[in-house]
Amino acid sequence: MKRLSKRTTGLALMTLGFAGLFVAVSAVPGSATPVDPVGSFRSVIQARGTNTTPGTIPISQGLDIVVARNEVDPGGTSGWHSHPGGAIVVVAQGEITFFSWVGNHCTATTHTAGQAFVEHASEVGNGKNTGSTLTVLFVTFPGVPVGGSPRIDVVPAPGTCPGL
Repeated sequence: MKRLSKRTTGLALMTLGFAGLFVAVSAVPGSATPVDPVGSFRSVIQARGTNTTPGTIPISQGLDIVVARNEVDPGGTSGWHSHPGGAIVVVAQGEITFFSWVGNHCTATTHTAGQAFVEHASEVGNGKNTGSTLTVLFVTFPGVPVGGSPRIDVVPAPGTCPGL
């Protein structure tokens, strides 16, 4: 009888713990609910995009993660470059055509506001604003050496791409 009582108490406590966890997770405020009614903390998503590039970027402990807002005028380019740990790019406004140099040929993919894409680590590329308005990009660079640059310029250009 004593053994059954301990088991029942253990099950009851475990059930209560899971119920508490469920209530805590369910009680997370929704996007319409202010996190802090006093106003000392505000969180606003700056940009959101749907990933249009297959693959993943590994994030290693001990390296920096850098977030940048990039603006590109119509016709402007980023110049040939790569990133030590890759880049996750969200197009917040306008459009960007990303030219990627692979082997001995160039590929071009256009991304518009609301889309996202991934530049893989050490992938050589050049972004061009092929639209008629300012392009705004929010970029996360994982795997940056501590205190180092998230960008590596590639000079001379690896080749010629039509449209660039």
